Amino acid sequence: MFNRAIPTFAAALIAATPLFAQGTDMNFALDWRFEGPSAPYFLAIDNGHFAAEGLNVSVAAGEGSLDAIPKVASGAFPMGFADINSLVRFLDQNPGAPVIAAMMIYDNPPFAIVGRVSQGISGIEDLEGSKLGAPPPDGAWAQFPILAAVNNIDVSTITIEPVGFPTREPMLAEGNVDAVTGFNFSSYLSLARLGIPEDDITTILYSDHGVALYGNAVIVNTDFAAANPETVTAMLRAIARGVSDAVADPAAGAAAVIARNPAGDVALETRRLQLALDANIVTPWVRANGLGDIDPARMATAIEQLRLTYQFQNEPDAALYFTNAYLPEMDVRMVAQ
Repeated sequence: MFNRAIPTFAAALIAATPLFAQGTDMNFALDWRFEGPSAPYFLAIDNGHFAAEGLNVSVAAGEGSLDAIPKVASGAFPMGFADINSLVRFLDQNPGAPVIAAMMIYDNPPFAIVGRVSQGISGIEDLEGSKLGAPPPDGAWAQFPILAAVNNIDVSTITIEPVGFPTREPMLAEGNVDAVTGFNFSSYLSLARLGIPEDDITTILYSDHGVALYGNAVIVNTDFAAANPETVTAMLRAIARGVSDAVADPAAGAAAVIARNPAGDVALETRRLQLALDANIVTPWVRANGLGDIDPARMATAIEQLRLTYQFQNEPDAALYFTNAYLPEMDVRMVAQ
């Protein structure tokens, strides 16, 4: 895969910490709040996987990938979790920034259209002529032109209704729009919690309809990684074991999340985690090839598809965005066995 040597950059120096120093401290930046899909990191703490690697890990909540990526690129956090498509744009706009994806977690991105059967949305073929609610900053909305292009959807027939994140699912529940853009494991559950029968909810995953994009990955500061390669691999090994624990017992994973977010609902977060595991993390490709790596041909297609939504300032190069150089051994990455 993309094993090219990772460059170091003098602009963002991080003090190297010796591997397995007694209780080596590591700060990890999430891209969002403590919800079900973040369970693997907390299970890796609670079940001793980080400790077994000599690591003392603190996990910080975030406010989106555009929050997590600069934290890692600046060296404030050595590692984090972010959308690789946002990382591609960040690196194009900030050439040489010391950050790269080192382990793919969402083999399929969570981008989805969530609609209602009673509003005429049973599948992707029903989007033409519909009213689509879309928050302007939404990741799924940002990539909607790719979905439309690869499925020959006449966007001119769709009425786009800008909505805020707090009003997105209520607008759909009230019938003010026919469908919304969002994440499969969030919009679906939010709609169900508003009392919409689940058999009235349609989820159209971009990844099921020709969109080759990857989703979120563990990212690392490349200066830190160059100085501490074994520490990075140790982190990834522990995270993979946390994913395996979540697969084996999603309820325990949700409980680990709620222990850090007491205002949450363990049943809701168990379902959110299960949706993410089934649709985004433990895909057929991951079952066959293990967690964490990517398919270079698919990545090349993904980059070409990104040209439909983003004008590159520099020629894109997949080796700048992802490396498998730090992945742990394959048996640890077979998370669905």
